[in-house]
Amino acid sequence: MKFENLERNRDNQQWVLDYLVKATGRSILFDHKERRYPESVLSYRMIPKHLARRAKHKEELARCADAAGHRQTALELYFAAVQDYQEAQHVIFQDDNPQKLLYYDALNACYDRIIELADYSIERVEVPWEGHSISCLLHLLPDRRKASCVLFIPGMDMIKEGFPKPIANAFIKRGLNCMVMDGPGQGISNIRKLRITDDNYERAASAVVNYLTARPEIDASKIAACGIGTGTLWGMRLAALDQRIAAVATGSAAYGSKVPMFDMASPRYKQVFMYMSGIHDEAAFDEMAARMTCLGYGSKIHCPTLMIVGEYDQVCFLEDSLALYAEIAGPTEMWLLEDVSHQMNTLEGLGGLDAMPVMADWVIDALNGKVNDKRIKVIRKARGNGPFDSGTPYLTDQELYL
Repeated sequence: MKFENLERNRDNQQWVLDYLVKATGRSILFDHKERRYPESVLSYRMIPKHLARRAKHKEELARCADAAGHRQTALELYFAAVQDYQEAQHVIFQDDNPQKLLYYDALNACYDRIIELADYSIERVEVPWEGHSISCLLHLLPDRRKASCVLFIPGMDMIKEGFPKPIANAFIKRGLNCMVMDGPGQGISNIRKLRITDDNYERAASAVVNYLTARPEIDASKIAACGIGTGTLWGMRLAALDQRIAAVATGSAAYGSKVPMFDMASPRYKQVFMYMSGIHDEAAFDEMAARMTCLGYGSKIHCPTLMIVGEYDQVCFLEDSLALYAEIAGPTEMWLLEDVSHQMNTLEGLGGLDAMPVMADWVIDALNGKVNDKRIKVIRKARGNGPFDSGTPYLTDQELYL
C-alpha cells in the first residue's frame, strides 16, 4: 500500500500505532484483552499478508473437512477464514488495490460455500437504491414461515458476511429472520465505490426496509433495526427517518460527537472512515463528521429503543449517550455496562455472555409489546440482575459516580 502524502494530521503517529499493533495484536480498542492479529505481525503494514496467510490455512482446512463430509467443522472453518480475509482486506485503504481485491474474492468464495452448507436459507440480495444497488444477505428461518425480521446494521469495521455466525445465529435460534446490509462505505459497497456521507446510510437502509416489506416470509409490521458500533448511529437515524421500524436496539455506542472517535482514539478510525467516504481533505471530512450524530434526532424516534452503553466507551462518551436517552420520544431502555468501554462480547455483567443474544431477546419482547417507558439499568460486573433489573428512569449523581 503506497503513501504519497499524509492526508491527516495524526498520520505522523503511525510509528505509535505500529508499536501498539505489535504489543497488543490490535489496531483499535487497545484495552481489549484478546489479540486480533497473529504474533508474527510486527507493524500495521504487515497485517494484510499475515492475516490472509492465516485465513488461507483455515480455508484449506475447511475444504478438507468439506471433502470428508464433516459439514459442521467445514462451516466453522469457512467462517473463521471469512473473518480473517475480511480484516486483511479492510486495512487496505486504496481503490482497485489488487491485494485487497484478491482477499475479497477469497472471502466471497468461502461465504458462497457457507450458503450451500448452512442449516437454513441464506440468500444474496441486491436492493435498488438511488441509482445504486445495496448488497445484502437475508437469513431466513428453516421452515420459511412468516415471522418478524431484524435488519442488522454493521459497524464501520464489519461487513455483511461477518455477522451473524451461521452456525450459531442468535436471531434464527430465537425465531427471527435477519437481513444484513453492506451500506454505503461498507464491504462490497466500498469495492463498488459507493461512499458513505453523513446522511445517506439511513436512506439506503430505508430502501432495504422497502424490500423486506414485500417478502412473504417477513411480517412487515414487525421489522426491527439492530446496530453495532457506528451501526448505532445509522440504526438510530433510520428509526428517526422510517416509522416502519417497530423497534431499534443498538450497542457499542457511536451516538454523539465524533471527536472522541476521530481525534482522540486510534488514528485508524479516521483513516478507515475517510476511505469509506472517499474524502481526501481532512477539513472537509471534519465538516461532514460534525453532522454524524444522533443528537437532535431523538424526538423523531417513537418506537421502543434499547441502548447498550459502556460506562467508559472511548468512542462515545457517556454524556452524549445520556443526552440521546433523554431526547428519545418513545419508550427507551439503557443498559449501562459498569467499567466497560466499546465492547459487546464476553461481558461480566451478563455472566460472560455476548450482548447480542440478550439484545435479540429484548427485540422479541419489544415487538410483542413488552416495553417499559424510560429505564436505565446499571449492569454491574459479576453481580446483580443485569438487564432483568427493574431499573430507574434517571440516575442520580450518587448512583452514577459511586
